[in-house]
Amino acid sequence: MTATPVPTAPAPAASGAPAARTHTVRAVRTAGGLSVRVEPRAVAVCLLLLALALATGIVLIGSGDFPMAPGDVVATLLGDGTAVQEFVVLDLRLPRVLVAVLVGAGLAVGGAVFQTLTRNPLGSPDMLGINQGAIVGALGVIVLLHGDATAVAVGGLVGGTLTGAAVYVFAWKRGVHGFRIVLIGIGLAAMLTAVIHYLITKANLVDATRAVVWMTGSLEGRDWTQFWPLLAVSAVLLPLVLAYGRPLRMLEMGDDAAYALGVRVERVRIVLLVSAVLLVASATAAAGPITFVALSAPQLARRLTRSPGPNLGASALMGAAVLLVADWTATNAFGERQLPVGVVTGVVGGCYLLWLLVTERRAGRI
Repeated sequence: MTATPVPTAPAPAASGAPAARTHTVRAVRTAGGLSVRVEPRAVAVCLLLLALALATGIVLIGSGDFPMAPGDVVATLLGDGTAVQEFVVLDLRLPRVLVAVLVGAGLAVGGAVFQTLTRNPLGSPDMLGINQGAIVGALGVIVLLHGDATAVAVGGLVGGTLTGAAVYVFAWKRGVHGFRIVLIGIGLAAMLTAVIHYLITKANLVDATRAVVWMTGSLEGRDWTQFWPLLAVSAVLLPLVLAYGRPLRMLEMGDDAAYALGVRVERVRIVLLVSAVLLVASATAAAGPITFVALSAPQLARRLTRSPGPNLGASALMGAAVLLVADWTATNAFGERQLPVGVVTGVVGGCYLLWLLVTERRAGRI
């Protein structure tokens, strides 16, 4: 295996991202002749985010009414804990942390795909109606069918998926343009918000309370029954999206440039949109509509790596780390009063959105 430093020129950056700087990458050639492009800064950022996610997950597992030291948590995970510790860690707290990891990674990767395809930093599921569609599906099951938690999750998945399909169909006109996707998504989001309010007014007190709790977005009570279906979806879709990372990066330069480079634009776009919609819808079905992770995590990853392109791996790790930190904050930073994690991400993400809008305005892009 040989490694050769290769100076690279800055590639076009997506709107809202910092301009790419000239930097050095390493072209690593394996024994089989495969050349792999490696950016040392991006690798370092990914390793730091992975360490942050692991450390936060261990601390989060050890937090609660039965506190445990990080060393005891690690020992229990390795099979050296007491029966009580194994019950608390393996049955009660570990599933919640793993669901948080998969939800954060799924939302972040879905957001990165949407932002790249629309070439717009605001082109996230929060803004394009996907979350609102999932809420309508879940509230329909709660208010009209009085379904259980599994039925609510299925309703959220179906609602988000159908909304994503509607955005694509309505935005189609001899191809799909990112600007049309954003406009159609905003319009559908407004219509679906009205439907959400209508469903709440039709609900009785018990169903309305249940609906509001679900709409907040929470990891409370998540167990293995939510983890395994989410793992199955993520195990299929996350590698699929990562495999399309190179053509996705070319699409960021525009359809014409991507065609010239041999990318089958519409096929790639459809595969990535379907994958992103399913990732976001399944994450929302598992934990409710946790807002602004899909918007902020890809942008934060891009700014830390200073690398052009969607930064899918860094975005996934950033989403997992952000959601774990937000969950720890929601459960430990306010004394005995625990908050749903969606409240924390909503407040922090709202501040980030305001900062992003101000930055975009000063740059003359909006």
